[in-house]
Amino acid sequence: MPDDRRARQRTGTGLGLLLALVLGTVLLTALPDDDGREGGGCAPHTVTSWSKDDRLTGEFARYGDDATRTDDWTGGDGTHSLRLPDGRVLWLFSDTYLGQVHGPPNPVGESSAWRDTGAPLVRNSAVVMDAGGRLRNTLPAPLFPNPAQDQWRWPVAARVEPRSPGSPEKVVRVLLWVRATGQPPWIYGVPTATEVATLSLPGLRVESVAKVLDQSLVPDPSRRILFGTTLVEQGQWTYVFGGDDGRAVSRPSSSAYVARVPKGRLGEASAWRYWDGAGWGTVPKPLAGAQVGSAFSVVRTGGTYVLFTMAAGAAGLTGVTSYWACSPTGPWHGPAKDFSASLPASGVAAYNPQVHPAVSDSAGDGRLVLSYDVNWLETTGASASINANVSLYRPRFVTVRLTRTR
Repeated sequence: MPDDRRARQRTGTGLGLLLALVLGTVLLTALPDDDGREGGGCAPHTVTSWSKDDRLTGEFARYGDDATRTDDWTGGDGTHSLRLPDGRVLWLFSDTYLGQVHGPPNPVGESSAWRDTGAPLVRNSAVVMDAGGRLRNTLPAPLFPNPAQDQWRWPVAARVEPRSPGSPEKVVRVLLWVRATGQPPWIYGVPTATEVATLSLPGLRVESVAKVLDQSLVPDPSRRILFGTTLVEQGQWTYVFGGDDGRAVSRPSSSAYVARVPKGRLGEASAWRYWDGAGWGTVPKPLAGAQVGSAFSVVRTGGTYVLFTMAAGAAGLTGVTSYWACSPTGPWHGPAKDFSASLPASGVAAYNPQVHPAVSDSAGDGRLVLSYDVNWLETTGASASINANVSLYRPRFVTVRLTRTR
């Protein structure tokens, strides 16, 4: 970039504030059985209780505050996770602060740990948690280098799959959003393409990056689609959800889309098929009735698919809500009663609710771990404020209980 530091001040917390802007509307979406019909056992689900997950939130605070290294994670957003075959959990982040965290007294009067104003900021990172739930190390950051000048990559959803269909060898496939430096209203980047990175196992070395959907030639950036905000595995298919940036140009909402890819072929553009309103084709069309921002999270429970998103309206920067459905094109049911995300200070927004099956309870009682990111609402001086109080740019976790309502 011609002026990397200035660009970072403008976009360094980009995913956070971008999503805070676009998550004002909601969607619940679901996945079809392999033939596209409504699945058996589908029933309404809603969140009946939730509680703060202090253990996970505290683990990221512990790791981020550890001052023994200066090249590891001290804060980030865009939180996604993946359970690896050996029991470890890979945590993926978008814009990430490295550097060193210092304890109080804080030079700007905050009663919190702080980070130097010149702390390195990279566009993405990956942190590895051991099978016992302790964060151990940050992979060399950025894990995914910039594809070109004035462009960067944000990692989103990921899965473990065969290197190729039927292969006994497993690899990690990570969906990447490519964005480019832009002018208002694209101060957090112009959507450009969806890519898929292949990582080796168990070493987590980046082997290749393949472009699966190029959007750079779509004239209107608000109509460009990025896939990977969430994915769900179902049989021999991976269903990958995405959205456009309609709300960045003050449209009432963005649109949601879904793609279907055979197991083992996420990195092959020719294998992707998109819901076109009547079936699976080569041109993605908006999901019927789906009005979304660019980030939401879908999970499958029994025959029902539940989506978590920020609530619309006045609660849109603090409230998390859910919907349920039986098929990718609806009907969509909800929103359910929302619950308030706990925020560390006034003037901060919650955004990007993500379900984490990798660390959720496996007892079959409907409990799920959900994270949300936090960031300042005001973009001016946001980086300085985040460095002055490091707790403002780290994920927070809650445990929610889903229950069938009939």
